[in-house]
Amino acid sequence: EIMERQSITGQKLRQEVKKIIDAVRETEFCSCPKPSSNGLCTHCLRRILVDRLCDKGLSAALCTSKWKHTKQIPGGTHEYVELMAATPGRKKQVPFLIELEFRDQFEMAKACDEYRKLVSQLPEFYIGKPEYLSAIVRVLCNAAKRSMKEKKIYMGPWRKRSFMEMKWSKSFEKSKSFDESLSTSSLPSPVKGHESCMHSSTSLAVVVT
Repeated sequence: EIMERQSITGQKLRQEVKKIIDAVRETEFCSCPKPSSNGLCTHCLRRILVDRLCDKGLSAALCTSKWKHTKQIPGGTHEYVELMAATPGRKKQVPFLIELEFRDQFEMAKACDEYRKLVSQLPEFYIGKPEYLSAIVRVLCNAAKRSMKEKKIYMGPWRKRSFMEMKWSKSFEKSKSFDESLSTSSLPSPVKGHESCMHSSTSLAVVVT
């Protein structure tokens, strides 16, 4: 049900991103010193995707979420793409999150049938609003917890919802700040957490057509 929640803007973005990715994958696009053995370098693919989207007049950025090591969770970083777009009915630009390794984030070697079925329904990459991604993470992490309990396997902190959401925390924070500003004031409020996004374009966000 969550996966079916697609706005018109989101659908057009998915079509555009898929077109770009399919075209890039037909070329030798990886420029890393040690190219991936399978030729599917998402590191380079993300950068090319941002450049192509910006060439089309969209405001896309490469973002990196970082979190420190604590007693509860290991530290780490995660890279993804964020795009700002105008949507019908809203004056403010809305962040759309693009995760090229979406299904891979939830793969588990030892999992129950219920969990495997849920993961199989996930698309290869995610393109949509942060709040929908948060809902998907909640469902998958709850299923992972049940799977671990059924298999009597320890559930590492990196499988928990709090950890998973850190990977896209910057976009989650921005989405929340947009909603709060709309409900409390007509004036634009400062957006926290965007300093980790490296903008590749200064063009204004537009509706995808």
